[in-house]
Amino acid sequence: MKTFGLILMMLLFALTGNSQSANSVKAFEKDTFQTGKGNVVITFIGHGTLMIEAGKHVIHIDPVSREADYSLLPKAEIILITHEHGDHLDKKAVALITLPQTKTIVSQSCKGQIDNSLVLLNGETKAFGDIKIEAVPAYNIVNKRPDGPSYHPKGNGNGYVINYGGKRIYIAGDTENIPEMANLKHIDIAFLPMNLPYTMTPQMVADGAKSFMPGILYPYHYGETNPQLLVDLLKDTSIKVRVRKMK
Repeated sequence: MKTFGLILMMLLFALTGNSQSANSVKAFEKDTFQTGKGNVVITFIGHGTLMIEAGKHVIHIDPVSREADYSLLPKAEIILITHEHGDHLDKKAVALITLPQTKTIVSQSCKGQIDNSLVLLNGETKAFGDIKIEAVPAYNIVNKRPDGPSYHPKGNGNGYVINYGGKRIYIAGDTENIPEMANLKHIDIAFLPMNLPYTMTPQMVADGAKSFMPGILYPYHYGETNPQLLVDLLKDTSIKVRVRKMK
């Protein structure tokens, strides 16, 4: 009888555990977009962490363990790391989604920190089949540490433009509204960070977005900043601001 009870408890635990695992994956908000090569699904994991499923391709951006249990998420074909800070570079999370064929792209500041990774410098481009990745600048101009240096020096970090099926998705990384944003063309979807003192105020995000006019703008990495402030600043433009749980 004791043996039967133990088996029953183990079965209940297994079923409950599987249910919780499934629910933990389903809990993330997702948006779906149509492209010339099929749907793109963006999963909003949290803070600066995203997952993009483009057709059969899985792209993870800045995977971080505090935002998700990566043992439950799909393995990566491509991983993009914007810079070296702990809320963007997490070796444990990267290891959990890495397969032998996974391509991991990192910025200059992450060089040597992840095995078999490829450094893309600002301005460089790399194609993986029908996905093209462009590395673009991401840095501070105004906001600096109390002892003087920038939180994100020019040349250290990357933003990325992901090209797939005619869609261009801009993941800005940790940056301010730098002049190079005006060089971005035909951005369908953009993610811009909005928290001080590390990145931008809502006004800076609005000014940066107006310089390249994305179709859809998601504020992300926004901490305690109220995203409604950005919605109000851009309400008279053609930019559609969508707010998701990306504190």
